[in-house]
Amino acid sequence: MSDWTAGYVADIGYTYGYYTELNPLRVKLPFLNAGIAFPEISAACELGFGQGMSANIHAAASAVQWWGTDFNPAQAGFAQELASASGAGARLFDQAFAEFCHCADLPDFDYIGLHGIWSWISDENRAVIVDFVRRKLKVGGVLYMSYNTYPGWAPMLPLQHLLARHTDSMGAAGAGTLNRLDAALDFAKRFFATNPLYTQANPSISARLQKLTEQNRNYLAHEYFNRNWDPMHFAEFAKWIEPAKVTYACSAHLLDHIDAVNLSAEQQQFLQTLPDPMFRQTVRDFMVNQQFRRDYWVKGARPLNLVDRAEQIRAHRVVLAAPRNGVELKATGSIGEATLNESVYPPILDVLADYKPRTLHQIEQAVKDKGLVFAQVLQAVMVLVGKGDLAAAQDDKAIAKAKPHTDKLNAYLMNKARGSNDLAYLASPATGGGITVNRFQQLFLLARTQGKKTPEEYAQFVWQILAAQNQRLTKEGKVIESAEDNLAELTGQAQEFAEKRLPMLKALGVTG
Repeated sequence: MSDWTAGYVADIGYTYGYYTELNPLRVKLPFLNAGIAFPEISAACELGFGQGMSANIHAAASAVQWWGTDFNPAQAGFAQELASASGAGARLFDQAFAEFCHCADLPDFDYIGLHGIWSWISDENRAVIVDFVRRKLKVGGVLYMSYNTYPGWAPMLPLQHLLARHTDSMGAAGAGTLNRLDAALDFAKRFFATNPLYTQANPSISARLQKLTEQNRNYLAHEYFNRNWDPMHFAEFAKWIEPAKVTYACSAHLLDHIDAVNLSAEQQQFLQTLPDPMFRQTVRDFMVNQQFRRDYWVKGARPLNLVDRAEQIRAHRVVLAAPRNGVELKATGSIGEATLNESVYPPILDVLADYKPRTLHQIEQAVKDKGLVFAQVLQAVMVLVGKGDLAAAQDDKAIAKAKPHTDKLNAYLMNKARGSNDLAYLASPATGGGITVNRFQQLFLLARTQGKKTPEEYAQFVWQILAAQNQRLTKEGKVIESAEDNLAELTGQAQEFAEKRLPMLKALGVTG
C-alpha cells in the first residue's frame, strides 16, 4: 500500500493560522521601499495552504483570484467549505504538488506563496515547486517563500533528531502522533535532568525545550515530526530556486528593513563593506542568528527611478488596524526591544485614529506642522505595518467589491465560534486580509447580528452559548464557577470590546 502522506504528519490537522505575509497587498510597501517595481496581482496561488484560512481570507477580501492545494483531504475539505461560504470563487484542491503543479487548466500567476512548507518536504517535491514557479509565475511576478534557516536552527537540530528518534523507536504503535509527541517531550525533559554534556555545551537548549512544551501540540507535530525536516542556509535556498529565474527582492517581514532595531552601528557599517547583496544576506543571518526567513523573490526585478518611486510610495494607502489606544510605542527586533520616538509616532497614529485609509502623502502633509519629514513618515509606517498596527489599504472600489464576500465568510466564521476557539481571524475588505478577532469578540459580533445592542446583551448572549456547553471562563488562571461571576466577567469584556475594538472593526469593514 502506498504512503500518500510522503512522511508528512497527516493524522492530525494543522493549526487554523492566518499569515499576513501571504497577502499580496503587502508586497507594495516593501518593494517600493527597496525601489523595485511591483506587479498588479490578479491571479495568485498558495501551495500547502493548511486549513486554508489565509487563502480564503485573501480570496474573499480582494479581487484576486486564488488557486491552491494541500495534500491533506481533511484540511482541503475545510478550506473548500470556507470558499463555498464566501462565494469568492477560490479554487482549492487536495492534490499532491506533483499532480496540482501539472494541471493543464491552471492560469499563469502574478503571485505564488508558500509559508513554511519548504522546510518539511522532500527534495523531489522541492524540484516540483521550482519547476512550477519557472513555468507558471509571470514575468514580473512575485514568489513569497518562508522557511527555517541557519544559524538560528543549528542548536535545535540534535534535539529534533532526539525527539524524532524517540518517536520511531519508543513510540507505541497506534498511539497517534500527539501521544507519541507528548511521550517524546517527557523523555527529553527527564533525559535533560541528568545534565548531559550536550546541554552543558548548549545552555540555551533546556529553555528551548521548556518553550516547546508550552506550544500548540498540533503545531509541534507538524514542525518537528515530519520525515523531512530541513532548515536551509539562505545561499542554499538561493541555489535551489535559481532555475526558476527569480531573484531575491527583499524581506517580507517589514521590521527586517529597519536596521536600527536589528543591527548595531558597527554591524551596519560592516555590512556596507560587502559588495555582493546575496552574501550580505548570509552574513546578516549570522548577525541576527536568523531562525526563520520570510522573503519575496521576483521574476525580473526592475528598479524604479527616483521620481516613480517617490510618486508611487506617496500614493500608497495605509489604515490603522489596531485600537489607537492599544498601540505600544515599542518595537522588537533582533537586538531587543526599542522605544519608538514620541515626537514621531503619536502624531502619525493620531492622523489615522479615525481608521480611515490615507496615503503616505496625506500623512506627510498632516504632520508637517510637527516638524516631521517624509523619511520619518516612511520609516514609521514600515515599523507600524511590521508590528501589525497598520495595514496596507485597498482603494474604495476594491473594498466595495470585496465586502459582500467578507460579510459571508465572517458570518460563517462567527457561527463556528459558538463551538470552538480555533478560528481567531476575520476578513477585512479594507486591508484585503485578516484581522485578529478572538472567540468572545466574534461572539459579541454575532450577538449584534442577532439584534443585541448593548454590552450587557452581548454578554448574556455569549453566556447562554457557553452555559449550554458547560463551559466556564478563567481569570488569572482560575476557573470562574458561578453563573453570576461568569456573566460579570463577560460584561466587562463586552464593554471594553464595544469601546475600544468595535469602532475599528466597523471601519475596516469586518462588521456592519
